[in-house]
Amino acid sequence: MTQTNYIGIDIGGTKVHIGVVQDGQIINEVRFETSAQAPQEQILGELVRHIQLMLDTADVAGIGIGVPGLVDEQQGVVHNVQNIPSWREVRLKEHLSGHFAQPMYMTNDANAFAVGEKIFGQGQPYANLVGITLGTGLGAGIIINHDLHAGVLSSAGEFGCIPYLDKTVEDYCSGKFFAQQYQQEGGALHALARTGDARALEALASYGRHLGNVIKMILHTLAPEAIFLGGSVSHCYEFFREAMEASIREFPFRLVTDRLVVAPSELRNAAVLGAAALCKMKQELSPATPQTLPL
Repeated sequence: MTQTNYIGIDIGGTKVHIGVVQDGQIINEVRFETSAQAPQEQILGELVRHIQLMLDTADVAGIGIGVPGLVDEQQGVVHNVQNIPSWREVRLKEHLSGHFAQPMYMTNDANAFAVGEKIFGQGQPYANLVGITLGTGLGAGIIINHDLHAGVLSSAGEFGCIPYLDKTVEDYCSGKFFAQQYQQEGGALHALARTGDARALEALASYGRHLGNVIKMILHTLAPEAIFLGGSVSHCYEFFREAMEASIREFPFRLVTDRLVVAPSELRNAAVLGAAALCKMKQELSPATPQTLPL
């Protein structure tokens, strides 16, 4: 039986990762540095050249793209891509369609992570889930009834922008928390926590309490069955899990939290897998359009 291949593309401010994905596995890939300060046309040209390299290795049924910015998924326009000044408004789908005949789908990178978890990861059994990316910032993607809920300009799930305490959720639930409150990077505190360092352990426990508070916000608004955590800070899960779970137990509806699954993602190369999974979801798994009943 012939396997269906998809191309997944993760466009970041420092690097671009493109992979040919088959059944949740990357079978060929290329990575290259983003020419972040270059004109829009130069970056697009580099993208086209590397996509063609991947297409030369396999037949694919679609191209999926995740970008760290606002995305008009219908028109294929990306806005305000983080760390790429020239990408304020890029008609990405129109440009790439001039070079490639494959169907194209795009969304922001946090949405792509959630789709990847749903299609290729631990999220497969759940109709409703949220994927949270914990890194230099906080992003989230929302799956409702087995489909991505992206919202206007793919901006649904921007919980990091919500006011929280004296700042925002992102200031307390991303890597910013460690830099601002402890003047250290999360990776350094993680390493210290492994040695039993008391200050590092307290920093990660404090982080867990804040993250638990954000998860309670998500439970109040969306009540998902499962929440999966990705990004660099999720690697510290063993050290913030207990405090996070204690905070979640304060949620007033025990029947909801008793059924809730919270776990770190096990996906490797989640950004590329998620972009490829977007193709699979849109082509195969999205619910059929409901039939209008006669009045």
